[in-house]
Amino acid sequence: MKTRYFITTVLLLFGSLFARDALKTNVPVADVVNDLEKYLPELMEKANTPGLSVALIRDGELAWTKGFGVVNTESGQPVTNNTIFDAASLSKPLFSYAVLRFAQEGKFNIDAPLTDYLPEKYADDERLSQITARIVMSHRSGFPNWRPRGGELEIHFTPGEKFSYSGEGFVYLSKVIEHLVGKPMHEFVREYAFQPLGMSESSFIWEDRYQDRIAFGHTISGKPIDLRQNSEGNAAASLRTTAGDYAKFMLAVINKQGLPGEIFDKILTPAVNLNPDCVVCTSNSSDERSSSLGWGLGWGLQKTADGNAFWHWGDNGVYKCYVVAYPEKKIGVVFFTNSSDGMSLRQELVSRAIGGTHPAFDWADYETYDSPSMQLRQFVLKKGAAAGIAKYRSMRETKSPEEIGVTERGINRLGYVLLGQDRIDEAIELFKLNTEEYPESWNVYDSLAEAYMEKGENDLAIKFYNKSIELNPGNSHGKDMLKKLMDK
Repeated sequence: MKTRYFITTVLLLFGSLFARDALKTNVPVADVVNDLEKYLPELMEKANTPGLSVALIRDGELAWTKGFGVVNTESGQPVTNNTIFDAASLSKPLFSYAVLRFAQEGKFNIDAPLTDYLPEKYADDERLSQITARIVMSHRSGFPNWRPRGGELEIHFTPGEKFSYSGEGFVYLSKVIEHLVGKPMHEFVREYAFQPLGMSESSFIWEDRYQDRIAFGHTISGKPIDLRQNSEGNAAASLRTTAGDYAKFMLAVINKQGLPGEIFDKILTPAVNLNPDCVVCTSNSSDERSSSLGWGLGWGLQKTADGNAFWHWGDNGVYKCYVVAYPEKKIGVVFFTNSSDGMSLRQELVSRAIGGTHPAFDWADYETYDSPSMQLRQFVLKKGAAAGIAKYRSMRETKSPEEIGVTERGINRLGYVLLGQDRIDEAIELFKLNTEEYPESWNVYDSLAEAYMEKGENDLAIKFYNKSIELNPGNSHGKDMLKKLMDK
């Protein structure tokens, strides 16, 4: 016992040397909390994040939760444990849990075609009859993430064939459930998830009680935007909740509450391994599969030296959030932010809260607050696009884009920041830079076309939408915009 105690003490004292990436299961909760309380305000400032709420899970219990910053930069109202955040795609695993509880009553089979339950022809494709609830929950429906605005819903590959992240699949499943239970989706989730789990602060629709404690989303420029007060729920994206309330759901999965144990085993067993190069994979033909990343029923799954974990992220533009937990170690973390840049602090926050290695970070890829792309963005916002492009070109004289570390996505996102500030000419110059650096990318031409359309230079917009569609015939957004331009 003395030897074992000595080894544990050494690991605690010198963990950064011998087990830097190990889970913090042996680090006292008080030490983790002290570190987070000390460092999170500084991290939020670096990551351009006005407000944040975090919940820490240890030993299968809610160990700590706290709010930081403000709900609105204009009002200065502080974030508290009762602050309501937009949970975005964290809606999906919670809705999946409710569906699985419903299926346990014998009224619904997750492996039966959804067309057996909903006579409505939801998509004009005979393969619709192959889609089941299990296929939807593991993102193998063949649907796009979202259908083109005003366009038809298409199935892009044989259902069950591969993974491609899809909010549309969850909307379809919710329509089936609503038909079966005869009530709106948000009432169904309240009955099968919120009430059994004691999630009294959560809802898929707007509730008046949220008015004085809702976190306003903030743009990259730090401006709050108007609240979205939806009267209809979206199973894929409309959940509002608190960090503590969502932690109750995480704990139900960790501690196997509300469903038979064998169902949780299926929830946390990969139904499909992920393609490491894409999230929405409707147009990706690669057969490559990750050995460490998969998707179960509602949850992303990762396999690491620390054990198996379930995780998910949420991104509704001006709201970003992330959760991850290791059920065998009974440790996890939940965090919500009210910022477009909120995900840029993900890696450091999770590392400080629970430690561990997280291959999901590279797959659900977001720039970190100190990345070269983010540094270029700050420079451009202060000095202008011309100065930023000149600085970038100077670096390119001796380095490749990979060596510089400024990504296609980073440049593209910066262009949209400038578009949002009505700095259209500067945005165009950045999008043009991206077409030079990534001439085979359909997306860079799509963005350039959009900027020219915003400026009213329709001939150039048509030219670059055509180029984008030539590189990617599946670019439905480009086709819609091109038709709109041609009809003028």
